[in-house]
Amino acid sequence: MSRLSVRKTYKLYIGGAFPRSESGRSYPVTSSKGEFLANASQASRKDVRDAVVAARKAFPGWSGATPYNRGQVIYRVAEMLEGRRAQFAEELGGGKRAALEQVDATVDRLVWYAGWSDKIAAVHGAANPVAGPYFNLSSPEPTGVVAVVAPADPLLGLVSVVAPVIVTGNTCVVVASEPAPLAAITLAEVLATSDLPGGVVNVLTGRQAELAPWLAAHMDVNGLDLTGVGDADLALRCEQEAAENLKRVLRPAASDDWTADPGTGRMTRFLETKTVWHPVGI
Repeated sequence: MSRLSVRKTYKLYIGGAFPRSESGRSYPVTSSKGEFLANASQASRKDVRDAVVAARKAFPGWSGATPYNRGQVIYRVAEMLEGRRAQFAEELGGGKRAALEQVDATVDRLVWYAGWSDKIAAVHGAANPVAGPYFNLSSPEPTGVVAVVAPADPLLGLVSVVAPVIVTGNTCVVVASEPAPLAAITLAEVLATSDLPGGVVNVLTGRQAELAPWLAAHMDVNGLDLTGVGDADLALRCEQEAAENLKRVLRPAASDDWTADPGTGRMTRFLETKTVWHPVGI
């Protein structure tokens, strides 16, 4: 007798665990040809609140870790992702060669950001010249909890917006690509089995138009990355909601080439600069 394959259940990723949406909802995910692939959890407002609570709880430990340690953890994520290279390529679909190249580019992107973990402070910080008997030193610090609306690119684009947020000590809540969320949950499995503490990255799947405004309005969210928002009206609404507690907002770009050199802009976007004055000779 032929056996039935065990279909994977795609859940949310909150606080290092994989809960179903409290609403009990799900939505079908289809391939580019319209073929049914799986059902993904459809997160709700309550799931958003739970994810923000988990991110805030994880923030002191993650931001307090040494930059070198954060780099080691992110490098470990790259190692784990490469170990599941074939699985990710299968979930990305399309041509096998192109999918494998995208997975390889994602691994390289994680390694690249891992290398920046203990260097961004040297590049972005400064010893400021002042006219007086003082030392004046500026150093970057993480802003806190960052909400990220991921782009349509399900893996390389996702990692390209998440890695710069967490490498600098922030924690995040990510709304995965709405039409292609499967790679995001598989990535969450990689995060859960690496050394990344639970709550540093929280992944929600569901309707972008439903989840993004709640994250934008949440008073315990400190930053908002709207890269994946394609609807101009939704982006404007989120910016207006974010103004209530002066969130740092990264607006959606007209287009992003995720294969290009990412630069340091996304890392510095969600950093605060602390300046310390210290008298000389005391």
